Amino acid sequence: MGVLGLLTCRVAAAGFETVILKDGQRITGEVVAEKGTALYVDLGYDILRIPRDQVARRTKVDEADSVARTAPRGTELDTTGFYTTGPLKPAGVKELVGKYGEAVISIETPSGKGSGFLINKDGYAITNAHVIQGETRISAILYLNAPGGLTRRRLEDVEIVALNSFFDLALLKLPLPADLKPSHVVLGNDDDVNAGDGVFAVGNPLGFERSVTQGIVSNRSRSLEGQLYLQTDTAINPGNSGGPLFNHRGEVIGVTSRGAHAALADNLGFAIPISYVKEFIHHREAFSFDKANPNSGYRYLDPPRRLIAGRPEGLTDPSSGPRAPDKPSHRPVEKATGR
Repeated sequence: MGVLGLLTCRVAAAGFETVILKDGQRITGEVVAEKGTALYVDLGYDILRIPRDQVARRTKVDEADSVARTAPRGTELDTTGFYTTGPLKPAGVKELVGKYGEAVISIETPSGKGSGFLINKDGYAITNAHVIQGETRISAILYLNAPGGLTRRRLEDVEIVALNSFFDLALLKLPLPADLKPSHVVLGNDDDVNAGDGVFAVGNPLGFERSVTQGIVSNRSRSLEGQLYLQTDTAINPGNSGGPLFNHRGEVIGVTSRGAHAALADNLGFAIPISYVKEFIHHREAFSFDKANPNSGYRYLDPPRRLIAGRPEGLTDPSSGPRAPDKPSHRPVEKATGR
C-alpha cells in the first residue's frame, strides 16, 4: 500500500493498544489507521498492517504512563512500575543474549554459587531461595558489555529483601554504585507459553560462568511436590539455579530451579513459571526478610522441648485419685493426650 493510500485511511483515535492475534502473538503500538480489512499500527520505526481476520482482541495501553516511566516502546510496566513486561519481537538467540545477557548475574555465598537476574534499573534481582537461604554474606558478579567482550564487576553486601522458601524464590537488592547502570530483563506471560516453544537459559552451571543452553518447553504444567513447573529439555545443572529461562522473544518465562541428575534421566530440567514470580514480587511485603528473624515469612520455629524428662509437677494421675473438676468424667487424661 502506498503512502497516499495510507494517509487517506480513516485515522483512529490516538493512543497505544495491544493487539492480540489469534495465534497468541501480541503487538503493542499506536493504531494510526483502520480500514475494513486491516489495522495499521505504528511500531515507532515502521507501520505494520494487520489483517482484521487475524485479530482476536484489542486492549488499551496508557501511553502517558509508559512514556513517563521510560519503558521501551513495545513493552509495558506492571501497575507498580517495579518490573517490565512484554510482548517483544522474536529474534535469534545470539542477538537476545547480547541484548539481555548483561542482566544475568552470578550469586556467590561462602557455601556455593548460583545465578540470578536483574528485574529493574534499581538493582533488584530474583534468584532461588535455596541459593542464599541461611547465608549471611552474599555477593553478586555482574558481566558488563565492553569492547572485545565482557568485564566482571563484583558487588559485596547484597541485601535479602524477601524470601519464600515454599516457592523457592528470593528478592535481592544489589548496592549499585552511581556509575553502574546494567540492563534488566523483561518478564513474559504464562499464557504465551506452549509445549514445543523454543527457550534458552543463561547461568553459571558448575561454576562455568555465562553459559548459554537452549531447548524447548517439554511441558508447560508439570506438577512436582504440589507446585507447577515448566519442564524443558534445556540443560539445567547445579549453578543454573535462580537464573532466567528466556523465550525466543527475550522475555523471561521462568526461573531455572532444578534438573534431573539420575543416570536414566537426561534432558529433564524444570523452571518456576513467571506467574509465581510476579505474585511473589507483588506480595513481597508479606515475605519481607528480617536478618534479626531468619524465620520471617511463613517459616516458624519448632516448639521448645522440655529440658527435664519425666512428668511435669502439678499433673495428677486420674487412676490414683479423684478426677480434676474441669475434666469430663468419661475422658481420662491418658486417652486425651494420645498415650
